[in-house]
Amino acid sequence: MPRTPRHRVPRRLKATLLASAASAACVCLLAASAPPAPLGVGDRLFPYLGNPGYDVSAYDLSFAYSGDNAKPLQAVTTIDARTTRTLESVNLDFTHGTVESVEVDGAPAAFAFAGEDLVITPRTPLPEHRRTRITVRHTSNPVPEKGRDGGWVQTADGLAMANQADVAHLVFPCNDHPSDKAMFTIHVTAPEGYTAVANGLPARTARTREATTWTYRTQHPMATELAQVSIGRSTVLHRPGPHGLPVRDVVPAKDRAALEPWLAKTPDQIAWLEDKIGRYPFETYGVLMASAKTGFELETQTLSLFEKDLFTDAAYPKWYVESVMVHELSHQWFGDSVSPRTWSDVWLNEGHATWYEALYAEEKANRPMEARMKAAYGASDGWRAAGGPPARPKAPKAGEKISIFRPNIYDGAALALYALRQEIGKPAFERLERAWVADHRDGTATTADFESLATRIAGRDLSAFFQAWLYGEKTPPMPGHPDWKQAPPQKSVKSKK
Repeated sequence: MPRTPRHRVPRRLKATLLASAASAACVCLLAASAPPAPLGVGDRLFPYLGNPGYDVSAYDLSFAYSGDNAKPLQAVTTIDARTTRTLESVNLDFTHGTVESVEVDGAPAAFAFAGEDLVITPRTPLPEHRRTRITVRHTSNPVPEKGRDGGWVQTADGLAMANQADVAHLVFPCNDHPSDKAMFTIHVTAPEGYTAVANGLPARTARTREATTWTYRTQHPMATELAQVSIGRSTVLHRPGPHGLPVRDVVPAKDRAALEPWLAKTPDQIAWLEDKIGRYPFETYGVLMASAKTGFELETQTLSLFEKDLFTDAAYPKWYVESVMVHELSHQWFGDSVSPRTWSDVWLNEGHATWYEALYAEEKANRPMEARMKAAYGASDGWRAAGGPPARPKAPKAGEKISIFRPNIYDGAALALYALRQEIGKPAFERLERAWVADHRDGTATTADFESLATRIAGRDLSAFFQAWLYGEKTPPMPGHPDWKQAPPQKSVKSKK
């Protein structure tokens, strides 16, 4: 997410519901017996995000695009899940779309909305530890309600996705919390002249006279907030990455030549990060350059989203643009492969991405890490007062859920990592980084997991260190730099996710 979001001010949406007469009757009966209620997995920052009682193993998403990015897409979402307890009803996160029908294991099911939850009641309760398949036929509205952005992003020639932190459910029904990662298959049908690209690798392409359907599949589990679908008059460029890794980039066709020099940098950036933290964790990588105003860049899994203007606006220095590219690339390890168990653990994503962004700038552009960390130290108390300590960020403001992405979890969290390296030494810190992404690959992890691993690798108790640096209201003294003092906070140049 961005270090300083550029004024995205989301607010809750009211979903519309159109159903057949039979389904409506079922909903009425349901309402009479047990009014549906929104649920959540208990996330401290997003209490109604995610849903208990089941674990999703796979999503199959189908979108039909008309060629008009202001018209709803026809969509079908199929969810394969396993119940973790007996369920009389199943809550999915979904809003900003019309539900046409729902099936559970092939049989029609009643449904109703409660807040931003789609509450589904099958004909009979689902037993504990049972595999189940839920199919929802719905629309997916690409036009945001005034005051709330995210989900679909309208580009100059089509659509892209930006689902972090809590808006994948504006696009498709899901268990919209990073603790429930799953495999994805994504089908996109678009008219002649458009190209669709999604997370993962292409599985097949089916063409007719009027339209083409592209299918993509992930080979690793993914959080809903990292899903990406690009639909536009685009060119897909291919190049080899380290050890044969397929690198594919998606750019507006008319800008291909101008953007190519930036795209050519990605393989070397991947190699640089692999030298620091180990093998790239996914089946492919690439950059999606969108003609859109989002206010941020975003680490969608295997295909990071960037504003095209980042690469064409001369106001951004070359070294800075490259460091932003590395920031999003770093997230493929930190945040995508190793995802936060709760949103309070998001500092592990953004602190590490900021760390490698800064390290790359130091090694490649002579921008000293120590100078950046000293400046961050001076601003840290102000960041903590405004946004909370790194591992206990303040809740988002009402109607501004993206406001958890404050400087305290970017440079403030990178500062805590710098302090840790000062405390345990560079060799132990580098072992910790490699072990972290290896031990938790394709999974989720918590701040406590990081503390435990650091303590084991350092060979001594670090609980007092982490308590002060991750949870303290005030910034502790910097190991090795007793002269560093607090100063007025500094503003960053551009946002990143």
